[in-house]
Amino acid sequence: MSLEKRIKGFVQLGLFLKQFKTGVKNESLTNLNNEYYDNFEALILRQKAYNGWFDKENVINSVTEIGNSLSEENLKEWLSKYQIKDYSDKTIGVIMAGNIPMVGFHDMLCILISGNKIQAKLASGDNTLIQKVGEILISIEPLFKNKISFVERLENFDAVIATGSNNTARYFEQYFGKYPHVIRKNRNSVAVIDDKDGVEEIKHLGKDIFQYYGLGCRSVSKLYFPKGYRIDTFFESIIDEFQDVTQNNKYANNYDYNKAVYLMGCNQLLDNGFLLLKEEESLVSPVGVLNYEFYNSIDELKNQLDEQKDELQCVVSSKNSQLNTLEFGGAQSPRLNDYADGVDTIQFLLRLNQ
Repeated sequence: MSLEKRIKGFVQLGLFLKQFKTGVKNESLTNLNNEYYDNFEALILRQKAYNGWFDKENVINSVTEIGNSLSEENLKEWLSKYQIKDYSDKTIGVIMAGNIPMVGFHDMLCILISGNKIQAKLASGDNTLIQKVGEILISIEPLFKNKISFVERLENFDAVIATGSNNTARYFEQYFGKYPHVIRKNRNSVAVIDDKDGVEEIKHLGKDIFQYYGLGCRSVSKLYFPKGYRIDTFFESIIDEFQDVTQNNKYANNYDYNKAVYLMGCNQLLDNGFLLLKEEESLVSPVGVLNYEFYNSIDELKNQLDEQKDELQCVVSSKNSQLNTLEFGGAQSPRLNDYADGVDTIQFLLRLNQ
């Protein structure tokens, strides 16, 4: 199967996935929709029964972000810097994460678009959407049939991509260390507030914090405020749009639990009824909590973030900031070349054939 055919297959998949946000069917996909639209829509609605974090809004957001990324222009621009062959006989074992809906899709895309075969071990909390997408992709381009398999245990593979926690990464290293591999650990994302940032700037930051209930590695887990900043401005910016986050019982239970634990430990907290702020150096914060820290100068903060770059997935700030970062609201919309942990997955796969 040629690279051109693979690209065309993913473009068609993108058109299919983009339909579910608006509910308006694409007339060019009549045959595909007749077979899969109603089934896929029902699967989206069932996700919360499988995983309490996967409510309809978040699932559709993830599906739509993937669909938007799969335009012919995006795919060709992304792949233009690589020398990709029409054929590869490598089988790539993938252990997928399950923290947000279809989070493992990008690895699937990289493996298939580069001509390789994927053998995927799906996360228990996200094991239906990806499989259905694989089925739809095969329907679009039957030559993908021998390229996609979902398994309970990886075997007979040439290389491995595994995503997990810092703890599971140690086991992955031990088990897969003798194979070419990409093993991803915990990473966190942070937001830098500028002293000029007001409600209008910061309200966009809410998406980076609350999308997927803060469970993604691109979800902001820590805030950096300039010394003397009025933190009430932050709370005022997010309250209207995001206060309903506690309607999800799993989020509400985490928020209540963490509040009780911190109060019993006599920790000082800022609380707006659905989010806790805790002054803390750590980048890691539990669901319903954001750590925060004050900085004296942007240069000092830049040095601090540079020292922590191996622990960071992304940094967001407003246009007022002197830092070169993603803008508020952009963390959850990665481009095709925004590789997890900064490891170029396509380059890794191409090296397997050298």
